[in-house]
Amino acid sequence: MEFEVVHVDAKTGARAGVIRNRGRAAKTPAFMTVGTQGTVKALSPRDLKEAGVEIVLANTYHLYLRPGPDIVAKAGSLARFMSWDGLTLTDSGGFQIFSMADLTKIEREGVTFRSHLDGSLHFLSPEEIIEIQGKIGADIIMVLDECTGYPLSFDRARKSAELTIDWARRSKDRFDELGLGKLQAIFGIVQGSTYETLRRRCARALVEIGFDGYALGGLSVGEPKTAMFEMLSVTTDLLPVDKPRYLMGVGFPEDIVESVARGIDMFDCVMPTRNARNGSLFTSRGKLVVKNAAYAQDFDPVDPECDCYTCKHFSRAYLRHLFNAGELLAPYLATLHNVRFFQRLMRQIRQAIVEDSFSEWREEFLAKISSQKD
Repeated sequence: MEFEVVHVDAKTGARAGVIRNRGRAAKTPAFMTVGTQGTVKALSPRDLKEAGVEIVLANTYHLYLRPGPDIVAKAGSLARFMSWDGLTLTDSGGFQIFSMADLTKIEREGVTFRSHLDGSLHFLSPEEIIEIQGKIGADIIMVLDECTGYPLSFDRARKSAELTIDWARRSKDRFDELGLGKLQAIFGIVQGSTYETLRRRCARALVEIGFDGYALGGLSVGEPKTAMFEMLSVTTDLLPVDKPRYLMGVGFPEDIVESVARGIDMFDCVMPTRNARNGSLFTSRGKLVVKNAAYAQDFDPVDPECDCYTCKHFSRAYLRHLFNAGELLAPYLATLHNVRFFQRLMRQIRQAIVEDSFSEWREEFLAKISSQKD
């Protein structure tokens, strides 16, 4: 994998760049659309490409359980399996371990868990997680980490960070032993909750191990946003400037903009697709819940500034009718719009960085978002 920083905003340090691997590329800052099980709910790969998506994120935990890594490997790779010609990234499943704590047991050797599908018992070590992702064949793979919630005691956060470092070292060793670096890139994940000393310790240890990119995990899990932004600033200062930085699970537009200002290059979140299926749409004028009665006779597009298929052809009134009638077209059109909204947002961010106007653009954007919330 190659990562090139094309331009850096002088006032904030925001970066515009490009990731390349196996003849495919994605411009950064990038928002990766989540396709947990090898598909973005309601959309086809053609829809994703037309919306401007360049990286799709899938989840190792879910693909391991169904259909299984061997089947994906027989297809050639995750991208070939899902007929996607862009880049792919697989998460290790650390967040699933965190979110299903009642079904998991974490030890130094690895994780024991019960399948949410049939209750069957499984054990996976950090090394096995790498082997599975090697079979799945994503362009970028993640080490197994322990994601923790908030609030968290210092001692518990310290133990989690130490375990994450140990797993990262073992994961990188297995990655190298298998020779996966010829086709895939591997990212380490910085943990440490909201403790500056732990974030610094974890970041330094991961940089010493040496990864193709670095993710920041264990944020946006209930902590104050000021704490999240502080941890970003603390951590990015310690990461190599020539490697991509990925903030995991962050999806509010204003949080993305503020994180870009702190040197983050990659994002993912289920928010655009999940909100769409519930009739909640992102627009340049704020969030719009299209199922509300106020839109029953509103024949304007969802967002007059949007160029997606939904906004070009359908009204708010029609979308409200589709949702209320339980029609399958409703989640499709809504998801198409939200996915395009986030890709347009990232394009605007990149353009502002390259034009050295990101600082001003950021102020205008955040002021607009603030006024909408009032």
